Amino acid sequence: MTITTPRPAATTGRAPSPVKPGSSRKGGRGSTILALPALVWYLLFMVGPMVAIFVIAALHWPGMLQPVSFAGLDNFRTVFADPAFWAAVRNTAVQLVIALPVMIVCAYMIGYYVAQRPPGHRVIRYLLFVPGLISTPAKAMVFYAALSPDGLLNGALSGLGLDSLTDAWLASPSTALYCLIAMDIWAGIGFTAVLFAARLSSVPEDLGEAAQLDGAGHWRTMWRIHFPVVRDYVGVVTMLQLLWTLFGSAQHVLLLTQGGPGTSSTTLSFLVYQKAFIEADLGYSQAVGVILFLSGLVGLLTVRRVFRASH
Repeated sequence: MTITTPRPAATTGRAPSPVKPGSSRKGGRGSTILALPALVWYLLFMVGPMVAIFVIAALHWPGMLQPVSFAGLDNFRTVFADPAFWAAVRNTAVQLVIALPVMIVCAYMIGYYVAQRPPGHRVIRYLLFVPGLISTPAKAMVFYAALSPDGLLNGALSGLGLDSLTDAWLASPSTALYCLIAMDIWAGIGFTAVLFAARLSSVPEDLGEAAQLDGAGHWRTMWRIHFPVVRDYVGVVTMLQLLWTLFGSAQHVLLLTQGGPGTSSTTLSFLVYQKAFIEADLGYSQAVGVILFLSGLVGLLTVRRVFRASH
């Protein structure tokens, strides 16, 4: 009698190939090599200019082709003794205090409305992008046409019999800065609203439906239910708008008011441009640039702390 030993059932899957020692290290080296061009680009065009700001701020440099000498802290002493600098600080503070909260709150509310997918919500998204598609000089021409002495705003006021309210809005010390703030808000609110709408669209619909079943209206649902969920994202967008308003306002000032009348609409970012490219005082310019950089850093840390999740 022959006894046969049963063979084990054949398996269809293959045994995993053994991991070669050092393969993870090779993968790490490979990814580092791939990231090297981006790292070099970042060091040259991001870290390099930032270091250059601090270096030039310590120099007497009266123009690109002029001799350079060491100044130490003299540029900062000149800046702090200059009334134009303090006027720029005040104007920048007013700009941030007004433009940033108005833009973020209004953009969040518009974004919440678009996220509810009302009729024509796709068209609304495209319309909100329109200011972002217009070049800055074109935006400036639109505002100049509306705010010039014979522009649309004064024409509308005259048509309503309110001639006493007409003004040279861009040439008046009491209104020039607020016209620039209005342009900042108009230029940034639509794009910011689209960002909020994209984030709010990913919030589970069950949250809003449960709140409305409990008797919460849209206002309470918007601020008590959805806002805590996207709080960290609101902080990120606020930081982006802070940087844009702080560093990007110079182009609006240059195109519409050139800092005037006097220094009534001069901001810190425009003062950097003015001292560097108009008055050819590079040391003063970059001393203000250092202060602007530190102000932006403090602002980012403050916004991050305010919008930090509490749970």
